[in-house]
Amino acid sequence: MDKLAGYMHSQYAYSLREFGEPRQLPRSGGWILERPITGTSYKDAMGCYPLFTCRDWFKLHEDLEEIESQLLSLALVTDPFGAFDQAYLVRCFQIVKPFKKHLIADLNRNIEHFVSRHHRYYAQKSLKDLQVEICEEPARYADAWGKLYDNLINRHNIYGIRAFSKDSFRAQMGTPGVILLVGKLGEKVIGGQLIVIHNNMAYSHLAAFSDAGYKHNASYGIYWMAIKYLQERRIRFFDLGASAGIDENARDGLTRFKAGWSNESRTVYFCGQIFDIQKYTTICQQRNIGITDYFPAYRKGEFINPSRQPF
Repeated sequence: MDKLAGYMHSQYAYSLREFGEPRQLPRSGGWILERPITGTSYKDAMGCYPLFTCRDWFKLHEDLEEIESQLLSLALVTDPFGAFDQAYLVRCFQIVKPFKKHLIADLNRNIEHFVSRHHRYYAQKSLKDLQVEICEEPARYADAWGKLYDNLINRHNIYGIRAFSKDSFRAQMGTPGVILLVGKLGEKVIGGQLIVIHNNMAYSHLAAFSDAGYKHNASYGIYWMAIKYLQERRIRFFDLGASAGIDENARDGLTRFKAGWSNESRTVYFCGQIFDIQKYTTICQQRNIGITDYFPAYRKGEFINPSRQPF
């Protein structure tokens, strides 16, 4: 697989252009999204959702030194497979915090040995009726995927950058290294899982199901077939992700589901850098931002669901 496939590819970055102007960091090869700061002439940036990946981590500090006069701040979440150590992140960023533990499947092990007994049972039960297609041209199922994802949005009240538009999904589905597993009952699509692959690593990007998909436990059959496919492709690691939302919760149902497919975990870090502390402080003061763990502080509340009152 091309080293520039998946999250490292320019097309994936441009699939998120509704949320910022994509910019490649030339030395490390990573992508960020530049955003205007409302009410000012300044810009800041964030790493691409959900993870910042790059070709050469130990060139990242050079990129940050170059852009420091052009941006006010930068925030990102690191790749669990990134070739860095925490000491290097501290060299690059003022803020380095363990964010979440991503659940990982080391695919060198026999699937029967690391997938939980519960998950094996429901996978085999699901696959009695479910047919799973491995689609390396995901755009063929763009409309069906859109309906599945709309159901996910409605069930879980998803908004913001995670509520990808149709245009964003079209771009993602055309990105090298992105595949789609489609679960069907007869000719009816009831579930799907988008997976991002580059080198010998894979990431469970998104999964969505119809009401029938939930009823028939399609998630178990699709994840089982995903692992089998990745093992056949000789992919070494499969990142299943972490708990939903900003706060980690090892007890929520999604985390328990992912844990049943995994055999190790890796920490991802939230990293933040302020390039101009004086301007940063001034904006926070103008917006009456008090003490907060949110970064950048002047964007506090940006991902609060507009249909809900924050207080």
